[in-house]
Amino acid sequence: MLLFEHRLAERGCLLLWLLPSVLRAQSNGEARPRSMLCQQSPTKVSCKGVGLRKFPKELGQGIKYLELSNNFIQNLSGSHMPGFGQLEYLDMCFNQLEAVSDTALAQLPQLHSLLLGSNHLDHNYLANGRAFHLLRNIEVLDLSANNLESHMAGWYISNLTRLRRLDLSGNKMTRLPAGIFWSTPRLRKLDLSNNYIMEIEEGVFEALEELEVVNLALNSLHCISGFNLMQLRVLNLSHNALELFASEEGAEPYLLQVLDLSHNRLLYFPELPKAHYLTHLNLSNNLIASLLPGSRHPGEFVLRYKEMARFNRTLHTTAGLTHVADLDLSNNRLQLFPFTFFHSLDSLHNLSLAMNCLQEVAKEPLTTSMGPSDYSPAPLERATLSVRSLDLHSNAIHVLPRWFFDSLPQLETIDLGSNSLQPCESQGSDQGGNLGGGSRVPASGGTCTPFYNVPHLKHLSLCKNNITRLHPYAFNQTSLLSLDLSGNKDLFVPKEALGGLEFSLQKLSLRGNQMDDSKAELPCLDTLKVLDLSGNHLSLLPTGLFCSPLESLDVRNNNLLTLEKPALASWSRSLRDVSVAGNPFSCCSLAWLDTLQAAGVGVQDLDEALCAYQDESRNFSAKITSSPRWLCPRPKGSSSLALLVVLMSLFFLSCGACCLLKKGQKSLRCTGLGSNRVGVFPHHPKRDEPPKVRPADIITKV
Repeated sequence: MLLFEHRLAERGCLLLWLLPSVLRAQSNGEARPRSMLCQQSPTKVSCKGVGLRKFPKELGQGIKYLELSNNFIQNLSGSHMPGFGQLEYLDMCFNQLEAVSDTALAQLPQLHSLLLGSNHLDHNYLANGRAFHLLRNIEVLDLSANNLESHMAGWYISNLTRLRRLDLSGNKMTRLPAGIFWSTPRLRKLDLSNNYIMEIEEGVFEALEELEVVNLALNSLHCISGFNLMQLRVLNLSHNALELFASEEGAEPYLLQVLDLSHNRLLYFPELPKAHYLTHLNLSNNLIASLLPGSRHPGEFVLRYKEMARFNRTLHTTAGLTHVADLDLSNNRLQLFPFTFFHSLDSLHNLSLAMNCLQEVAKEPLTTSMGPSDYSPAPLERATLSVRSLDLHSNAIHVLPRWFFDSLPQLETIDLGSNSLQPCESQGSDQGGNLGGGSRVPASGGTCTPFYNVPHLKHLSLCKNNITRLHPYAFNQTSLLSLDLSGNKDLFVPKEALGGLEFSLQKLSLRGNQMDDSKAELPCLDTLKVLDLSGNHLSLLPTGLFCSPLESLDVRNNNLLTLEKPALASWSRSLRDVSVAGNPFSCCSLAWLDTLQAAGVGVQDLDEALCAYQDESRNFSAKITSSPRWLCPRPKGSSSLALLVVLMSLFFLSCGACCLLKKGQKSLRCTGLGSNRVGVFPHHPKRDEPPKVRPADIITKV
């Protein structure tokens, strides 16, 4: 038995019963230890959530990884720590731990990761802290969610000189005193999120020369001034109350790459150092009303800071943002889209201005004293942005000028949902021709937006723009891969509206437009794979799409009684999944479902789909999966046809029986004459008797 277990252990298998003492206890009828529920390999043991109330002393030797989370252990004492001298990783999160003895930790000289989150280490913190001073080799420490105040946390880490990662999130810290991290100079990652920190004293992070990641999210900070952590790479200050973020210019370059200032109270674009490598900047969910340079009024701040005096100087906020690739300014109070503000962002690829108050696009540098009437009518002189993905949904934009797309030559994706844009008409019916002379270019101050001849644009969303009609060739020479026109009530899509997209469009959404059959005259789209027609009033599928190699089809919540045979015949070869619930299908016309299932097409909402059964006396609905097809009436005239078939069958049977009877009588007569000839019976002379005639009814009756 032991040899067998040893071989399994060599293979790395999980064993539930390893120790001979445990086996003996079970054979002797003793209480079964909860540690028997642990999963164990030669160097790793997991006793997660097995109901332990004390440290499991019966575990084997040589363990390096021990997981005891989600139990009920209250203390860690030396008497319960035999044979763990090689332990490197100990997880005791989510217990009831409140006491840690120095003799226990002294027996763990190799321990480098100690996870004690979600316990009660605010109790006995002085004695526990003295025990922690013995953790000479600890590199990873989790003290999250232990109700620790600032001075308690400082005492626990006061002698951990090799610490690399520290998690103090979810505690009750209100301030960071200057010397709290002096004894942890090698710290690289620090999590202080979800506390109550309102004050960070000057020089708190000076000793942390290797610090790279700091998380201060979900605190109560109002001001960050003199930011001088040149070595920092990731800083999260989201979900605070910041009104001011100002950095200091220095000779050394900043290495900051990711800065999250979202969900604060910033009124202006933050002051960022020129020399840095910032690639991701999140300023969403603030109070930024303008990106244009101009005067700043300290009176607009809720709180007053002495640092406001510096706002009188002219700032070039984007001068050093040459490496920014992702900029999120969504959910602010911006009213203008100033192209000039983004000109110096040479690496900007993803820009979000969603959920603002944008109405216009600024073409020239503007000051706060200028209004919309001051815009120059001339387009920018060859000024372009490198943006590839632009999110402008949920604004108040009425029109985008032609030069807007010309200034975004690399634009591939744009979300214009929940605005008030109307696509212009393109008269260039020649799909391969030049639209320069054959298209209707909107005049200056027009009311529509040209979406044609934008060669790099691949993904366009115009959902919820109150579009009621698409004009012919609205997207001609714009090789879209996906187009979202959902949420435009009573939208009319004539056949020519999608002209030019026949050989490029792969995904089309017309969801929730309340379109009837006459408003969905779609052309043949040779490359369409995903089609969403849900939330309309269609009783027939658009015949123009029967040629499309659809893979996914959504026709929920329409007026379909069935799915037409031509569509199924075409799509069954490519279709993979379909959604059909919310249609008034007939329980007696479900041949389309049989066809789909026979072709291996997955009906995603089959359990939700209903069908209706009705005749002169009954009217009810049932699930398609259990539809009562046997109740369905037979087609008209089927009973008369059946009666005719029965009568014809009886007629032919009667004729056949008649022939058989005649043949039988004839055979009998032939047999009697032959008998006389061979003399089997005595010969009697004929008597003059009248011949007997068989009644006619004997022959004809069956």
